Amino acid sequence: MSLRARLTLLYSTLLGGILLLFGMLVYLTVSAVLFEQVDNTLRINALQLTNSLGAETSDDISTINMPSLQLSTRVSAQIWGRDRSLMWSSNDIRQLLLPLDPPSLGVNTPIFRNIYDAQGNHLRILSAPYKLGARPQGVIQAAVNLELVDTIRNSLLYALLLLALIAMPLAALASWLSLGQALKPLETATEIAEQITRADDLSRRIPYEGPADDEIGTLTGAINRSLEQLETLFTSQQRFLADVSHELRTPLTVIKGNADLIRKFGADDESIDSIKDEADRLTRMVGDLLLLAQAESGKLTLSLNPVELDALLLEVFQEMHVLAGGKVVLKLKEIDEALVSGDRDRLKQVLLNLVSNAIQYTPQGGEVIVGLARSDGQVSITVRDSGPGIPTEDLPHIFERFYRGEKSRTRSKASGFGLGLSIAYWIVEHHGGKIFVVSQAGSGTTFTVSLPLAA
Repeated sequence: MSLRARLTLLYSTLLGGILLLFGMLVYLTVSAVLFEQVDNTLRINALQLTNSLGAETSDDISTINMPSLQLSTRVSAQIWGRDRSLMWSSNDIRQLLLPLDPPSLGVNTPIFRNIYDAQGNHLRILSAPYKLGARPQGVIQAAVNLELVDTIRNSLLYALLLLALIAMPLAALASWLSLGQALKPLETATEIAEQITRADDLSRRIPYEGPADDEIGTLTGAINRSLEQLETLFTSQQRFLADVSHELRTPLTVIKGNADLIRKFGADDESIDSIKDEADRLTRMVGDLLLLAQAESGKLTLSLNPVELDALLLEVFQEMHVLAGGKVVLKLKEIDEALVSGDRDRLKQVLLNLVSNAIQYTPQGGEVIVGLARSDGQVSITVRDSGPGIPTEDLPHIFERFYRGEKSRTRSKASGFGLGLSIAYWIVEHHGGKIFVVSQAGSGTTFTVSLPLAA
């Protein structure tokens, strides 16, 4: 069953339940009001009869005087003595010598009962004891035919049932039409999603002309954002596959060529060293890919402990002197003491990546300056080089996975795979910090890592 049909059935059933409860309430209320009016009429007439009774002695009724008694035209009445003898009857039941309600002749308190007489008439009867002086003398029975009350109640019941029978199909039709209009954008979204699946065209978006803040508008916006993210991921995946294919092709070609040379001419140090270098490149790439995969899947955990960041930076500075060699000048600017809560190995990985990149892309005779400063509960590490800089069009993408702006930086055997900065970005973000880059083509590049100080 479709969502439209289920909602239509739900609304129709809900309306039917509301009409049922409303009808019961109206029916019971009207019935109570009608019976209250009948009971009041019976009470008033019984009271008139009691007030009209008189006796010459205190032991028995010898005279019944009713000179001013005006019973309602709808009320029939009998007066019975305490010996259960009929003392008086209203004109409309003179021929009736039996009690209107025989089981109630011996009552001590007024009671109301509904009965059907021998002719099948539905009667409402009040049986009330009466006294003359201090002694009970008998029972007054007053009756009203409930034919009019039953007619009103039955008519009301039929009207309520007819209303429900008419209202529920109309409500179902109205719900079906309104839901069809309301759910039409979902049908459109489904059709477009199927077209996207068939055509593999992630650039398409689902149109929606309604309010953007309603449920369907929110859903449409979420789907469009998902499509946009999928398109970005798909594009990144394609670029990644192209980059990885290229990176794998080069070292594998070198390894294969050297292996052929060794097979043909025998082993030599140059061929073996070349094979080792290319194998190392492949190992680094696989390690970076594994690290990113673990980070994205949430399996890369950080062991947070107090870390003396100034000591860590000095350790990286000493190690990078070997890499700098005589190519560039590696300088240490001001350095403050700083304690942070973090994973020492991962933070060292970030610093090694930034400094090695700066050394790699700085030309012969250039300089790389490293510094650490504290300010307002934060510690900032800067790595500035005097290299060719990063073009403006590449800056927004510098931390994207598998991205390399090769126009500004020369590739070499030591070049990375466009993964190092993505890994550094993830590590810094998961330490509660930020990483920034400022660069202009021809003016060098400055990377800044900002981390919160430990309490």
